[in-house]
Amino acid sequence: MLSPKTKRNISRIIPFGIIWLVSGLVFLIVEYTAAGVSNSSSTRIEMNFAVFIFSSLAITAVGLLVGTVELLWINKLFSKKSFTKKIIYKTLFYTLILFVITLITFPIAASLELDVSIFDEQVWAKLIAYLTSFTHLSTAVQLAVALIISLFYAEISENIGHGILLNFFTGKYHTPTEENRIFMFMDMKSSTTIAEKLGHIKYFELLREYYSDLSEAIINYSGEIYQYVGDEIVVSWKYESGIENNNCIACFFAMKGDLKNRAKWYNEKFGVVPSFKAGLHFGKVTTGEIGALRREIIFTGDVLNSTSRIQSLCNKYQVDLLISGDLLNALNLDTDFKVTSFGQNELKGKKENVELFAVERNEAN
Repeated sequence: MLSPKTKRNISRIIPFGIIWLVSGLVFLIVEYTAAGVSNSSSTRIEMNFAVFIFSSLAITAVGLLVGTVELLWINKLFSKKSFTKKIIYKTLFYTLILFVITLITFPIAASLELDVSIFDEQVWAKLIAYLTSFTHLSTAVQLAVALIISLFYAEISENIGHGILLNFFTGKYHTPTEENRIFMFMDMKSSTTIAEKLGHIKYFELLREYYSDLSEAIINYSGEIYQYVGDEIVVSWKYESGIENNNCIACFFAMKGDLKNRAKWYNEKFGVVPSFKAGLHFGKVTTGEIGALRREIIFTGDVLNSTSRIQSLCNKYQVDLLISGDLLNALNLDTDFKVTSFGQNELKGKKENVELFAVERNEAN
């Protein structure tokens, strides 16, 4: 079984391979239409079935490699740079990588075309001729286009969320859809006091680190960020994903643990350690695209208002996590958790009362 994080990474990397394969095929068609299949060149690899298969696999593999390096390393390295600087630095880095890849893949393709050993002097003579030819420039333009498209895809995906971008492309929510979802409304404790103490700029820096530290657990437990609203985060799960292995509850405690592990760093950097309280509930929502000047995928339904109000009652009961009785009944909490009932509670705007429960880690286990 692949972990949610691994599945997410794979789903984000695959589009890179598709982008590179499609762009490669488009350039191949354009080049051969313009030049003519019969127009031979000492620097161009003449196409045959073996060369076509190899080049298709090679360009797809390069795309997947770029996607892997981009998402797992480079993007983190340049995460604090501006959009323009990111594109420039990444383009320079990948240009060097692609040149090295060319030095590896061209001799292989040439040996397949000439039907000789890769160590044959004809192969290396053709490589030298290719590197100093117009054909090389044409290929460089092709790779640059594929690279820029994939980098723009990565940035857009990073900014609006991979899942949302995929849903826009597939048109999944072009027509409003009803579905069951679990929501977690999280609110930073004493945020106003912290903001006054740190000032606006320093507080913003703390929020950025805070959001970053919480994201790992959300990914690991199949959650999706729905909204950032000031210091509040709204996390959502498809019902089955949130119930499975108690992911929605496990996510909360994993986030608590991640902040605790960085407590010393937060104290040294900001003089405070952020913490949060949360409310959890589930129900039916209508999901769809909305907006004229800027389109978004939004959820509408009573469950969002109810979850927000459940979270607001954490202060009243002096607990960090409150969940609805409906959600508790759907979960399968074991002895690792201590559950305390606070009885029926009236939620503003709801006719029926909702039974609420506090969930804590059972330190005895």
